[in-house]
Amino acid sequence: MKIQERTGAGQGRSAAPAQPSVGDRLPTPPRERKPALAALAVLLILVGALGATMLVLQAGDRIEVVKVTEEIPVGGKVTDSDVTSVMVAEDSAINYVKWSQLGTLKTLKAVTTIPKDTVVMGQMFGDEAGASAGKTLVGLSLKAGQFPAGIKVGDTVAAYRVADGGSRGNSSASTSGNSDSVLVDKATVTNVPKADSDEIVGSANSAYTLAVDNDQAAALAQAAANSQVVLVLVPGNNSSN
Repeated sequence: MKIQERTGAGQGRSAAPAQPSVGDRLPTPPRERKPALAALAVLLILVGALGATMLVLQAGDRIEVVKVTEEIPVGGKVTDSDVTSVMVAEDSAINYVKWSQLGTLKTLKAVTTIPKDTVVMGQMFGDEAGASAGKTLVGLSLKAGQFPAGIKVGDTVAAYRVADGGSRGNSSASTSGNSDSVLVDKATVTNVPKADSDEIVGSANSAYTLAVDNDQAAALAQAAANSQVVLVLVPGNNSSN
């Protein structure tokens, strides 16, 4: 009889599982730690910070220098129209011409031909123009009528041999059969008489210097010694263009 009562009492209970009390919750497994990923994240942060620092330092070491925007012939000078400023990384081993030195640069002459878009260095200019590789400087003493009026440093000229109608007309040079021939088809003027010279046109010779190919120098110098040289400007190649 007691057994049946107990059984009946058990059937009246709910079939839903009993909820465990707070103190009976299952333990949570510990989170998995990944030290390698953490170290990588720290490394990336440090690299980024270092890169930003280097960019700031490099920007602080940049200087403003001169760059030519047009070709400067040997003996030529720069002007405001053929130069611009660019920023470069400062390097004590490179003799850059700083933009603040442009005024001084304008007073100097190119010692070699300087190509377009070249960053200028100090050794490219000097008080006197020199000859570039394969070129020889030849001095000429010319009378009025033997050179174009207004000829300037940097102009491109051609030199012709002409027969001398004066006292030297019987010289071997004038009777060699090479009169009225081209001596040099393209030469660069590297020196002209100074503007404040006391020379008077027609009463004294004017001194000019040309940069010519090495193999043309001897013939030009010989003709110049016999006053048999006339210069003409080569169209489209003078320094005013």
